[in-house]
Amino acid sequence: MTSNFETGQILEGKVTGIQPYGAFVALNEELQGLVHISEVTHGYVKDINDHLTVGDEVKVKVLNVDENKNKVSLSIRATEEAPKKPAKAQRSKPVQQQDADTSGFNTLKDKLEEWIHQSEEREGTFKK
Repeated sequence: MTSNFETGQILEGKVTGIQPYGAFVALNEELQGLVHISEVTHGYVKDINDHLTVGDEVKVKVLNVDENKNKVSLSIRATEEAPKKPAKAQRSKPVQQQDADTSGFNTLKDKLEEWIHQSEEREGTFKK
């Protein structure tokens, strides 16, 4: 039965059943394939029923054919163009600091030495 189908093929099918994990699509009179919930559309699908109903005619792409188990994995998402991502706002370039001007800031090295000194003083192990 599955020998008539091959990976990458685009087909028309009819939704015959819906489960929380995906939708079954009839490819012909004898064979159904499964569209996993992650392959229904681009983006996150919380409830598959928001996107498909039994009886819908859908265009699907064959992702995998397992002839031993007589199973066909399908994707609706692969037949649709991915939505364009919104253009990111241009970030202004960070202001470059002068290396010599560190007024108001302590370097990590300076702070580390200060913390070690404070820790030694608390423990009474300060070495002069």
